Amino acid sequence: MKKLIPLILFVVIAVFLYFSLNATSNKLPSPLLGKMFPNIEAKDFYSDESILLTNLFSEKMSLVNIWASWCVTCRQEHQMMMKIANNKDLQLIGINYKDTRADGEQYLEVMGNPFDVIVFDPSGKIGLDLGVYATPETFLVNQQGVVLYKHIGAIDSKIWEEGFIPHIKKKTI
Repeated sequence: MKKLIPLILFVVIAVFLYFSLNATSNKLPSPLLGKMFPNIEAKDFYSDESILLTNLFSEKMSLVNIWASWCVTCRQEHQMMMKIANNKDLQLIGINYKDTRADGEQYLEVMGNPFDVIVFDPSGKIGLDLGVYATPETFLVNQQGVVLYKHIGAIDSKIWEEGFIPHIKKKTI
């Protein structure tokens, strides 16, 4: 019986960890929902010129996607981002997070570049300001700069249709 107690304890802990680690992280609340996107100064990925992110939200609704070349889930999501880039009613803004410029450039060269604008966040400060939990994370922002929706994790066609499209349709009707 004494040998059975550690085994039972191990199984209970393993089951607890399994369910807590597999909890849907995209259900984590975002303090930015319904609020203005933070007025963050960033550097353009290619030119290193300063950009105020809030100045980018004017003509179209925007997807702000936090990604990195080292992020396996970002690679899984990338083809979906390339499809979304075909939607001319949306602007895609990429935030290259905790990466090197050389690795980010190589990633985009191999995978394709779906973004209209990319900003560089090598230290993760922008991600911290946005409350980023993990990459990829994607915010849907309207023309006035209000955050309408946030998704943590890879976007696939189901998430796109059920999570993003209803918010896009609401604001374009």
